[in-house]
Amino acid sequence: MTFLFCILLAALLLGCGGGSGNAPDVTPAPQPDPPVSASPCDQGSAGTVNWPALMNSDCPHLEDYGLFVDSAIPTQAPTPPGQAYRLTTQLFSDYASKYRFLFLPQGQQIQYQPQSAFDLPVGSVLVKTFALPFDSSLTGAENQVLIETRLLIHRATGWTTLPYQWQQGQARLISSGAAVAHTMTHNEQTLNFLYQIPSRVECKLCHQLIDDDGSSRISPIGLKAHLLNVPEQQSSQLLRWQQSGLLAGLPAANTIARAPALLDSNADLTQRVKGYLDINCAHCHQKQGHASISGLRLGFYEDHTQSSYGICKQPPGWDGGPRGLDYDLLPGNGLDSILPYRMELTEPKDKMPMVGRSLAHTEAIALIRQWIDSLPASLGSCG
Repeated sequence: MTFLFCILLAALLLGCGGGSGNAPDVTPAPQPDPPVSASPCDQGSAGTVNWPALMNSDCPHLEDYGLFVDSAIPTQAPTPPGQAYRLTTQLFSDYASKYRFLFLPQGQQIQYQPQSAFDLPVGSVLVKTFALPFDSSLTGAENQVLIETRLLIHRATGWTTLPYQWQQGQARLISSGAAVAHTMTHNEQTLNFLYQIPSRVECKLCHQLIDDDGSSRISPIGLKAHLLNVPEQQSSQLLRWQQSGLLAGLPAANTIARAPALLDSNADLTQRVKGYLDINCAHCHQKQGHASISGLRLGFYEDHTQSSYGICKQPPGWDGGPRGLDYDLLPGNGLDSILPYRMELTEPKDKMPMVGRSLAHTEAIALIRQWIDSLPASLGSCG
């Protein structure tokens, strides 16, 4: 009886994990890591535009979008379907050279507008690279340094701006802007200055339009017929766009105005000045622009003999600067007109345009004053 009891007790202890041994540890089977969703910025492939990233992501590096055959050279050879384009007259940015490119989605077209900026479909991308010269009288890649590349992308939610700074051969997104020291020879003078790369907020300041209902939106600036009507060997840039299927609604070529280059001495001076003020100033100085409250309207098609263009008009909210000037445009007196005077000033509170330059465009200021000198005093009664 005692022997049988011992056997039963031993069996019970073994069955409950008793005795001299320990129960083996049970280790759960390893679980696979959750899948990592790759960013569209990392999914580009050589030789193709990374459209998903352009439409959905603010990529940290310009090269993530695949916009150029050689990502280190954003001044030529855009990846198809990208193509270079030019303007008839230039936005002044401290004598920087600019390289512009347009990308349209497959099968889409630009819609022509006679006076305002063209309508571009969702998916469109505008690219502009800025390169500062070491000597403003020379051209070529060996005489310049890449500074920034700006993207204007038409996404489903509207246009968005992305500024990229070039450093060590790579362009990085800098949403807050940057100041870049540069030395340049211009007119046999050495200029040392800080080139200002705009922040995204400053980009919006220039590109923003305020609609009648108070809502705001971003819009391109330079894509206007009179700025894109560039003569080419066979015809014109606009006609080539139409023939290649990029542009719809183009009227007869001889009905399209052309804003001549400011320094084109063979063109009418008034047209040269108005074209320059259109590309440099009218994006703010229009009814829907940031400076609408000024009452100054500087679009190419505005009547330059009227007060709205500055004739005998006093600017609200500005004290006349160090010289205490009174009128935006004083006919017959360019030296005492505020418009070229503010183009000459470089202090942030006084200069115009407000962003986009550190230097004064001396050649433009001289020609604008010459034009104002030619205006008859009978245009307005000042003072």
